[in-house]
Amino acid sequence: MQNQSIQVKGLQKSYKNLHVLKGVDFEVEKGSIFALLGSNGAGKTTIVKILSTLIKPDEGTATVNGFEVVSKSENVRKSISLTGQFAAVDEVLTGRENLIMIARLRHLEQPRQVADELLQRFGLTEAANRRASTYSGGMRRRLDIAMSLIGKPQIIFLDEPTTGLDPEARIEVWKVVKELADRGTTVFLTTQYLEEAEQLADKIAILHEGRVIASGTLQELKKLFPPAKVEYVEKQPSLEEIFLTIINKKEEKLG
Repeated sequence: MQNQSIQVKGLQKSYKNLHVLKGVDFEVEKGSIFALLGSNGAGKTTIVKILSTLIKPDEGTATVNGFEVVSKSENVRKSISLTGQFAAVDEVLTGRENLIMIARLRHLEQPRQVADELLQRFGLTEAANRRASTYSGGMRRRLDIAMSLIGKPQIIFLDEPTTGLDPEARIEVWKVVKELADRGTTVFLTTQYLEEAEQLADKIAILHEGRVIASGTLQELKKLFPPAKVEYVEKQPSLEEIFLTIINKKEEKLG
C-alpha cells in the first residue's frame, strides 16, 4: 500500500448523457512511469482532471500521494504538478523569466537560482534570455515541463505531452521523462502514441470506452497476444498489435 503513489477504484464520471468513465481501477507505483493508453475520447483527460482535483468523480475513490482527491484536495495539489496537452508558457517572457515567475508564485527562496538550475538541467541555458515565442516546439515543451517541476512535486501528470511535436522533439521529451523517473518522481503519462508507451512506461493500462480493459508491463501485455505461428523466427508483437488485439477481443465479447 505504501509503495503506491496513486490508487483508483471504481471511478465513474458522466457529462449530461455521456457516460465517460464506467468503473476505472488501477494503481501506480512510486517512482515509476505509468502510461494510460487510449484513443481520443476514451476518457484519459477526464481521469487526469479527477486525479489533479480539477473535477470530482460521480462515484468511486482516488488517492494521490496518500490523500483522497475529493476530501483532501489541497494536500493533493501540494504534491502534484500537471502539464496539459499544450505548453502553458508565456510567450512574451523569456525562458528564464517564465521560470522565475513560477518560482515566485510558489514563494520559493532564490527564484533566480531555481530558474538557472532548471535551465541547465533541461538544456535551455543558451536560450534562457530569448522570448519563449522564438522557441521550437521541443524547447517550449521542455520549458513547460521545467516550469511544472518548480517546487519539486512528487507526482507529475503529463497529458499527451508530445502531441504535435516532430519526431526529434518527441525524443527530447522522452529523455526528460526518463530522467524524472530516475530521480524518483512518479510520472503519470497519457498518450495515444503506442510507441511512446512502449519506450517509456514501466506499466501500461489500456483505456477503452470508459474502462481499463488490460494493464501490466509490456511483457505481460505481450502474453495476451496470440503466439506466433511461424516455426523458424518468432516475431515479437508490437504494442500496436497488442493494443488492437485486446480492443478487438473486447468488442467481440460485447458483440
